[in-house]
Amino acid sequence: MELLKKIFSPIGWSIRYIQNHFKAMLFLLLLVLIFAPSSEEDLHPNNLQSISLLGPIFEVSEVLAQIQDAEENDAIKGVLFIVDSPGGAVAPSIEIAMAIKRLKEKKPVVVYASGTFASGGYYASIWADEIIANPGAMVGSIGVIMQGANMSELMQKIGIATQTVQAGKYKQVGTADRAWTDDEIKELNKVIQGTYDMFTKDVAEARGLDYAKRDFYANAHIFTAAQAKDVGLVDELGVMHDAQKRVEELSGVIDPIWNEEDPFDKFLKKIAAQTAVTLHTYFPQITLR
Repeated sequence: MELLKKIFSPIGWSIRYIQNHFKAMLFLLLLVLIFAPSSEEDLHPNNLQSISLLGPIFEVSEVLAQIQDAEENDAIKGVLFIVDSPGGAVAPSIEIAMAIKRLKEKKPVVVYASGTFASGGYYASIWADEIIANPGAMVGSIGVIMQGANMSELMQKIGIATQTVQAGKYKQVGTADRAWTDDEIKELNKVIQGTYDMFTKDVAEARGLDYAKRDFYANAHIFTAAQAKDVGLVDELGVMHDAQKRVEELSGVIDPIWNEEDPFDKFLKKIAAQTAVTLHTYFPQITLR
């Protein structure tokens, strides 16, 4: 009997200890679950960051947050900015361009044009250290546009008429219930041309191109990747592997570790981009595309 007590005494002691310290052990378990690394990747934090800009450019708060995080994180030594975008609104495109410019002051940034690399998508990328384009990418379309539907005939057919009280001659610029007047078109052209001048000046400065020859590389020309390289809009042709290797070279990391984007987050980004297109289709505005 004494022998059995000696054999099972450690088990009994363990049970009593758990009973007496259950709350403390539960608290420690929760801490472990919260703060313990969830994967092998967490044990070895990435030192290189890839950030994607996909689809039309309208809502960019998440992309800007990722760029800022990469800028402030000392563990990140280089950034690959992957772009597949036809363009979008002017202000968000400039927001990203300036964020990339600030990021480049602290660590190397390479842009990879994976597919469509046009207008606002190009504007957002101009300040990177280098731009590498997939050989099959379409590049350029450096221009500005504002368009809207004239729904006056449709409204007449279904018996709808608008009523307006306004102050200011141009307050109805861009309205869809009638044709735009000559004065309104001139007013819009003033804004469009001013935006185009700003766009092309920034491209010329960032890429080291001659602004006086902007019709050669801008003017809404569409280029293949090879043609874009010839006119100075991109630096090299290559695929994702080449772009990653270039970031690794510029950053000088010995053991490159890249971040991995969650597939579900990527799916949500695509849904958000499609939603943005639907919403902005019904509201005329100046866009880079």
